[in-house]
Amino acid sequence: MPNIDLIKKYNRVHMLGIGGVSMSGIAEILNNFGVTVTGSDMNDSEIIHKLISNNIKVTIGHNLEDLSKAEAVIYSAAIKDTDPEMVKAKELNIPTIERCDFLGMLTKAFENTIGVSGTHGKTTTTSMVSLCFIEAGLDPSIQVGAILKAIDGNYRIGNSENFIIEACEYVESFLKFYPKAEIILNIDNDHLDYFKNIENIQKAFAKYVRIIPDDGLLVLNGDDSRCLELAKETNAKTLTYGITNKNTDFFAVNISFDNDGFPEFDVYKFGEFFGRFELSIPGKHNVLNALACITLCDAYSIEVSYMQTALKKFTGADRRFEFKGTVNGAKVYDDYGHHPTEVAATAKALKNKKYNQSWVVFQPHTYSRTFNLLDDFAQALLSFDNIIVTDIYAARETNTYNISSEDLVNAIIKQGKDAKYIPSLEACASYLKDNVKADDIVLTLGAGTVTNIGPMIVE
Repeated sequence: MPNIDLIKKYNRVHMLGIGGVSMSGIAEILNNFGVTVTGSDMNDSEIIHKLISNNIKVTIGHNLEDLSKAEAVIYSAAIKDTDPEMVKAKELNIPTIERCDFLGMLTKAFENTIGVSGTHGKTTTTSMVSLCFIEAGLDPSIQVGAILKAIDGNYRIGNSENFIIEACEYVESFLKFYPKAEIILNIDNDHLDYFKNIENIQKAFAKYVRIIPDDGLLVLNGDDSRCLELAKETNAKTLTYGITNKNTDFFAVNISFDNDGFPEFDVYKFGEFFGRFELSIPGKHNVLNALACITLCDAYSIEVSYMQTALKKFTGADRRFEFKGTVNGAKVYDDYGHHPTEVAATAKALKNKKYNQSWVVFQPHTYSRTFNLLDDFAQALLSFDNIIVTDIYAARETNTYNISSEDLVNAIIKQGKDAKYIPSLEACASYLKDNVKADDIVLTLGAGTVTNIGPMIVE
């Protein structure tokens, strides 16, 4: 069992923004350790209902009474200093701990925390590793950034020293963790509102790698030159994987795709045949994600057969090329891709499927990302037959960049391809219903509310 004395110094914890993906997972882990957990959130959700069903008291709105009984207050990044509960906590001198700092303390309590990081593919790879550990009977605790059907949620509580966690680089929050093992999937230009440039992103990952203890493990994508640079930052055992770079410890060859675009491939370990694997999610980028998982799991002595079974069973995390239903005889999928590299990878995965015409509804995510990567987005969207762009999802930002979705549409048109700007999701939905034909493929793409279009149009 984990060393919970680190956490048990608090008998009562109150959580602000408890309905968040990561916050709810922390709440359940604490509850399981015997800590009394209460919390509040501004929005009701399925996550909240699940917390309540597990005897965690949640208030929609504010609850100053529960807060004042707490020995510590954990809050998510979305909570402002002016929040009434935050003000009250300060007034009563109750220690307030940001979610990431607390998660860091939690990772320290487990002997074997495995952090999965990188610009793209974290959720999918965290899910894959989690399922392999479960299949092998290693009973891990898990925190993942999306709903994973196999664990019926975004977290799992195990009774072992294994804690598998998605480690995000945004605002360098992953530097607060204590991983024994790290997977680094790729390093790309993203979160430029914080990092400003790729050099700063590279530096953050270098700092992250230096956290690994000497008896730990680092797994690196050998197809990514920035990842390979990181090997020199640690004395821990380092393993690499790749598809194009065969000079890696694990590599995949003989990759083929079925009609759904699902890959099958052979894996070689140190030059020797290791096993043939089948995935139930599309795209070559997922072969790379699977290789990262296989490399790590082998280092943890998980048998090949367990990995093969788990990877074949995995049908994808929530919003990762997720099938939503059909409209006019066309298949509708939804994907979270919100960076040009992700858009291009998803478009490529789509090409391996059999269909008539492809339709994409893309919702740009944040003004800063749209502004900084405008031409890359235009380029990435060109391979769809029909392109619709809806209004930018602002998330945490205000539009100081003077950028709009029309700028993206114009950039696509400039590249010689037609694209339509349809501001509202409802208008996008009725346009699709009127124009999509049998055997077409429709993809709603983005990290915001674009996901709501699928349910509006599927029969």
